[in-house]
Amino acid sequence: MKENPCNPCGKMEKGWSVDPDHTSISFAVKHLVISEVTGKFRDFTITFNATKDDFSDAMVVAAIKVASITTENEKRDAHLKSDDFFSAEKYPDITFKSTSFQKVGVNQYKITGDLTIRNVTKRVTFEATLNGSMKTPNGTVYAWRAVTAVNRFDFGLKWNMAIEGGGLVAGDTVTTTLNIELNKVA
Repeated sequence: MKENPCNPCGKMEKGWSVDPDHTSISFAVKHLVISEVTGKFRDFTITFNATKDDFSDAMVVAAIKVASITTENEKRDAHLKSDDFFSAEKYPDITFKSTSFQKVGVNQYKITGDLTIRNVTKRVTFEATLNGSMKTPNGTVYAWRAVTAVNRFDFGLKWNMAIEGGGLVAGDTVTTTLNIELNKVA
């Protein structure tokens, strides 16, 4: 993961930075109806900006390099990068830009925004939890977990095969989980 020194939200960053060593983007999808395949993206940037303590003005922008996908299986990873799925050469990035950051309960938020995959943009909502914060000598660390599920067919990731017992080789719903540590320097 690389940190982005400039803020695509259009504002100067106010002491927020993503800790790349404690941040991950992972996904899971059903396989053969009864199992699950998981993977992650290794190369991404996430920019976060908020000036209010309740995060009501927070903005999140993320860019993921499709070619960094790994499921720990080279053959499957190559297939995922092909035109059957992400078409990594033609569409090298997956992007997300938040449009609202709404508190819905104690440490619970809905982060809504525009997700773009294969040049198709859809509005999605992440169910987010602020796991807590801790003061350190270098500032305050905030830990977040955000989850969303999307139908991959909506974004043009349409490859599949029917299986003999019914169902499809690869499920249509992909669940994506972000675990993010943010540092706020006083």
